[in-house]
Amino acid sequence: MRQVVLDTETTGLEPEQGHRIIEIGCIELLNRRPSGRSYHQYINPQRNLDPGAVDVHGLTADFLADKPIFSEIVEDFVEFASGAELVIHNAPFDIGFINHEFKMLQPPREGIESICTVLDSLVLARKQHPGQRNSLDALCKRYAVDNSRRELHGALLDAQLLAEVYLAITGGQATLSLGNKKNRSGRRRDGARPVDRSSGVELRVVRASESELEAHYACLDAIDKAGGGDCVWRQLERAAREERN
Repeated sequence: MRQVVLDTETTGLEPEQGHRIIEIGCIELLNRRPSGRSYHQYINPQRNLDPGAVDVHGLTADFLADKPIFSEIVEDFVEFASGAELVIHNAPFDIGFINHEFKMLQPPREGIESICTVLDSLVLARKQHPGQRNSLDALCKRYAVDNSRRELHGALLDAQLLAEVYLAITGGQATLSLGNKKNRSGRRRDGARPVDRSSGVELRVVRASESELEAHYACLDAIDKAGGGDCVWRQLERAAREERN
């Protein structure tokens, strides 16, 4: 499962009034783990910036003057995002700006929804925490995500913070540890030892009973309901079945 957590900064609030994207930041997640790949680009909007927008992100026309225009970076951006599920906080805002930029290209491109699916993490957060503040800063505080570097908005930093928040909202555990940690002596804490397969030892396979399977799937149903979607375990099970077939 490939996801791209995305954020943008813009010259103002309304693409219909000619406002443009000036920064794109993306973080790649593979099976709910940060892959280490990211995409980050400043963009020359070829227009003035609203003072209110500058107060939010701190980017100025002088800083952006020598940056590439959108048509010069669009292929790299599309290549990075293509085929992924985009995770965006308040997705209609960012998608509206991206699609506005696509329409201005010569020739125009179809909307980004033609190459990606979109998950709005703000909608997800509101389902989890109805009636509460669900801004990125509020969610960072709620899930103990360190946002102390966020003095101003920045697309890449905000994408990094949103990736942590999204993983926390949808189950929190991004890595799986099954009692395999070692103490300072290098021995496993639970005393487990690796099996020497050359010794001829046969490993016994214990299969789940019907009642255990029912409990397992009931737990997955609860995770789906809490997370507002298809949980990772079910996606991995489907992928394994498809590979076997």
